[in-house]
Amino acid sequence: MASEVQNSNPTILNVADLPTRLSSAAASKAGTGSTGALASIFSTSAYSIDWPTGLNLSSDSSDEDVIEEPIDEQEIYDLISSISDPEHPISLGALAVVSLPDIAIKPTLPDVLGSDLRTISVLITPTITHCSLATVIGLGVRVRLEQSLPPRFRVDVRIKEGSHSTAEEVNKQLADKERVAAALENGTLMGVIAKMLESCR
Repeated sequence: MASEVQNSNPTILNVADLPTRLSSAAASKAGTGSTGALASIFSTSAYSIDWPTGLNLSSDSSDEDVIEEPIDEQEIYDLISSISDPEHPISLGALAVVSLPDIAIKPTLPDVLGSDLRTISVLITPTITHCSLATVIGLGVRVRLEQSLPPRFRVDVRIKEGSHSTAEEVNKQLADKERVAAALENGTLMGVIAKMLESCR
């Protein structure tokens, strides 16, 4: 399935230009690229390389004084941008299949005060409009997030509107929990997804 490359010459972005909070050494493991610059799209200077995991409120470093920072779109992007494309040994971030502006985090129950349930929406943009592996890519993103995030997060992965010829059908598959569960019981498919996730930091 993954051996037949449909887009043998995709546009590849320079990994050094992708927005990240991870160190430059970790970011370089996400894939390689030779063309494109995202300086006009993302302001990488807005993302500190040495971002804190908590805020120490006093000189005493007890656990009670550390405030956990909320998970934001940049952290989600860092989780999924290093996933390998199933057709190319290049990351989804470098191929612009996933991008920071296409990630949103919203309250799952906005009318319920104090609810910490959140829904993460990720729009993926296949490299070609007739990509037969769009569903596999969506499943890979979904598996990565569900394995990495606390259970209070819901994951909604969809094809970006206008980027795929059968986006509506693929979105129905990705939104159907029973079909997703059945797909993840398929050994061959899980082998492909496991290979995609090997490059994750």
